[in-house]
Amino acid sequence: MSPLDNPPSPFSPPTAEPTRAQREADARVVPLEPFRSSKALSLGVELELQLVNTHDYDLAPYAEDMLRGMAQFDLRGSVVPEMTSSMIEISTDVCHSAEEVLQQLGPLRDALVKVAGKLNIAVLGGGTHAFQQWHEQRIYDKPRFRQLSELYGYLSKQFTIFGQHVHVGCPDADSALLMLHRMSRYIPHFIALSASSPYVQGQDTQFDSARLNSVFAFPLSGRAPFTLSWKEFEGYFARMTRTGVVKSMKDFYWDIRPKPEYGTIEIRVFDTPLTVERAAALAGYVQTLAAYFLQEQPFVPSEDDYLVYTYNRFQACRFGLDAVYVDPSNGEHMPLREHILRTMTMLEPHAAVLDATRAFGRLRSSVEASENDARWLRERQGRERLLAEVVRQAAERFRTPVG
Repeated sequence: MSPLDNPPSPFSPPTAEPTRAQREADARVVPLEPFRSSKALSLGVELELQLVNTHDYDLAPYAEDMLRGMAQFDLRGSVVPEMTSSMIEISTDVCHSAEEVLQQLGPLRDALVKVAGKLNIAVLGGGTHAFQQWHEQRIYDKPRFRQLSELYGYLSKQFTIFGQHVHVGCPDADSALLMLHRMSRYIPHFIALSASSPYVQGQDTQFDSARLNSVFAFPLSGRAPFTLSWKEFEGYFARMTRTGVVKSMKDFYWDIRPKPEYGTIEIRVFDTPLTVERAAALAGYVQTLAAYFLQEQPFVPSEDDYLVYTYNRFQACRFGLDAVYVDPSNGEHMPLREHILRTMTMLEPHAAVLDATRAFGRLRSSVEASENDARWLRERQGRERLLAEVVRQAAERFRTPVG
């Protein structure tokens, strides 16, 4: 049939030209970079650390001096600045086991301690500094940090908090999204096992992990959208960049986010532990869970998994290992400690294959004793009645290798 056989109705509205606003929105669309190939179950760990003076153990703006001092060491991994000048971040290269993570973090710690000693400061872990005042912090002089400060105002300085991020390699993009949403059921595990931020500005918050309350203030925090297809995720990312609110994956502060440039997912809810040994053990726990998911394909996640997600996350932040866990698959309520121990028992064969048995043993013994770093800090404060002394002891704990 010729188009002339079916001419347009004179009453049909003309095809609308895109408005200026629509053209500008279309111009903002940024394509999501391809998901790079990475070895399944490979690991990468980042630790944000506190820099304190050795006079009153308050935070000290020595990041630039620390970076200059660390440049003399030839070590695997990296050392970079963070949002404020009293923070520093160390990270591993690609690792393949918890033991290898520790082999890289240990020398980085030792070098940090050596440089800090020359500057008469100290380095420590923990998710928050116990008594620092956020308004006294300085934004580190870096373009991205200045931009974030201009956008988020005082929240940027309140972001003087300290977390551990764990990357785990995924075989392809769709597997990464499947892994991400399976991991979401275990977010309370990660929070309770790493919790080390009970004190904020000199007060006991009654939370084991108060750090995450600061993260939740950011508009693009929380959970990733539910999709199991990378094509659908690319569509979501395009729509978000079209709004002009998002320019890259860095703008999402989700609990877990895909990192296509590395071929990983990145879990971001951990407080920085008080020792690098516990940090390595937590990475081993993530890797073992990932192996269980890839090899056994135990369940297909669904949007309904997130019905109890925020509740479980709050429980873990507030009560740590004493939290209540609601199983999203059946609604069963149980002590979080019990759910962690059940999971560890189930994962033991995978841990043995991955050389994570020692890491598992370290974590399991602490769960059985209802111990985490938040409890350690509270016990020290109960004894000392002086938070500066607690910070000093935490710095001593960080510098001392755990056998």
